[in-house]
Amino acid sequence: MQKTVDQLNQFSPLAKRLAVISLDTILLLASLWLAYAIRLDTFFIPTPQQILTGLTAPLVAVPVFALSGLYRAVIRYLGEQALWVAAKSVTIATLLWAILIEFTGLHGGIAGISHGTLFVYWALSTVAIVGGRLMIRELFWHPVRNRYKGNNVLVYGAGEAGAQLVQALWHTHDLYPVAFIDNDKHLRNREVLGLKVYPLSQLNRLIEHYGIKEVLLAIPQASRARRSEIIRQLQAYPVHARVLPSVSEIARGKVSVSDLREVEVGDLLGRNEVPPNQSLLTRNITGKTVMVTGAGGSIGSELCRQIARLNPNRLVLLDNSEHALYQIDRKLRSQEPINAQRVEPILGSVLTRSLVEHLLEKYRVDTIYHAAAYKHVPLVETNEIEGVNNNVFGTLVMAEAAIKCGVKTFVLVSSDKAVRPTNIMGASKRLSELVLQALNDSLQPPAPVGGQVRPVFSMVRFGNVLDSSGSVIPLFREQIRAGGPITVTHAQVSRYFMSIPEAAQLVLQAGAMATGGDVFVLDMGEPVRIMDLARQMVELSGLTVLDENNPDGDIRIELTGLRSGEKLHEELLIGNSPTGTEHPKILRAKEKMLPWAELKKLLDEIRTAYETVDVERTRQLVMSHTDGSKPMAPEPDAPPPVVTPPQAPGDQPALH
Repeated sequence: MQKTVDQLNQFSPLAKRLAVISLDTILLLASLWLAYAIRLDTFFIPTPQQILTGLTAPLVAVPVFALSGLYRAVIRYLGEQALWVAAKSVTIATLLWAILIEFTGLHGGIAGISHGTLFVYWALSTVAIVGGRLMIRELFWHPVRNRYKGNNVLVYGAGEAGAQLVQALWHTHDLYPVAFIDNDKHLRNREVLGLKVYPLSQLNRLIEHYGIKEVLLAIPQASRARRSEIIRQLQAYPVHARVLPSVSEIARGKVSVSDLREVEVGDLLGRNEVPPNQSLLTRNITGKTVMVTGAGGSIGSELCRQIARLNPNRLVLLDNSEHALYQIDRKLRSQEPINAQRVEPILGSVLTRSLVEHLLEKYRVDTIYHAAAYKHVPLVETNEIEGVNNNVFGTLVMAEAAIKCGVKTFVLVSSDKAVRPTNIMGASKRLSELVLQALNDSLQPPAPVGGQVRPVFSMVRFGNVLDSSGSVIPLFREQIRAGGPITVTHAQVSRYFMSIPEAAQLVLQAGAMATGGDVFVLDMGEPVRIMDLARQMVELSGLTVLDENNPDGDIRIELTGLRSGEKLHEELLIGNSPTGTEHPKILRAKEKMLPWAELKKLLDEIRTAYETVDVERTRQLVMSHTDGSKPMAPEPDAPPPVVTPPQAPGDQPALH
């Protein structure tokens, strides 16, 4: 069988088309003969006149079939719609043929074609033409199915995206779609592309019958809340789930199998993104010169990509990593509609004051997004003085250069770890915020004096971003592929989560609302408990968690203990109640600050400790002068907070 099918597949498209036309002709003539036999109730031997009349039936039908597109369709991929077209084409062809024989006098005449015979012919030819195509489809697919043993999949979503995905899968020969899952009552028990549509309640039966190990979600138009609900429902079944991106992520054109991706924590958050306010996005960017520090980092690179689409006059990229700078520069130059001549990649450090001032003056920078920082908690904990030097004094150098060179807007990308910090990374970010608050206060009133523009300083504070460098999601995925164990620091640890594009978009909008010294806090929804996240990722991979309740499970979750400086739960506010802004996802907080004279004295002491490599003194100065800072001493079994956003198992998920 396989050899025959392979030989048929070698035929040219024209040869295949002629073969199908020949088959249709034979089926139509056979249907007409059988219609005569049924009507006469005897074995029918046609007269020469009847033979000639019968030959006109396919002569009328074949052109009709051709015009309706039946010979352009690939029979192997015929679906319900194509079969319906075939049935309509037979009906039209029969009516035209009936009109022909009526006007030629053959009706009831020497050819003996009665109305009853015409009706029986129509019924038989419809069954023959449609049934013939179904048989050919099965002939081609039966041997092909054997190649997919163990790779049967279900497609959740019988809409346009699902149909396109099925067609793409047919061409890849890697996965074989056997049915659709869709809870739409109008689609239930119908067929799409020849595949039956079942409700989710039938999933257990389908898994057992077809040996399903994977479900592909093709619901790009569904809201994040709806996708989250579906994914959580699938967790109850032993299947691996993969999803197509949302409509905003998918380019126009046919869906590709390569668009499928693993389920991410963003699919589980159940929080819909708020459409951006275009006027806020463009306010500090369009037609202006913009600088992004830390341009090659997780948040910095996404800021650059979004800024490039907002038509800046020039985009200056500053990063001390050659590889990171090369990567973002290359991506931006291939991105439309950015003009490559407007991108300026600069290799250098934010600590080099002469370089920073030279760049700001040379390019006449209007807006700075300061995303350059060391952000991995354990690494900064073991490299305290360098973490403080880069994060605090890098911010100070950039801010003072912005004042000197007439920059209009300065936005600091901050962190939820700056709130009541228990580690040097968080404390250094809070001290960076205090630098901007004190400088902004020292410049009051903010109106220009003698033509000198005074920057509007602000900072945007948020939690972990998904799939940033060091993020827990790829770590868990890697550990699952390796067979486990998954490592979680504490059973109760929880974090806030937000996607990189969403975080960058909100940073751009928050900076546009600044009036000076603002601390903006992003609404990140509810926190995610990392233990729950680990379990969900195991289950959505089609595996089970190995624990005392399931000794035959696949992946073990191992508790490793909180690391130095790590909190159980993160916060976004130090104390004051935030006020709303014109954007529903962005809140404004007015928090305590140190006067510039007092802060400058502290910074001088920290600088002296840094220059003498006095680690203990540096740590003591930084930790004792940030609001609410405290040594890490969490309650071992403290319950998770009721309202706070998610992060990662170790809490490394990078911020930028």
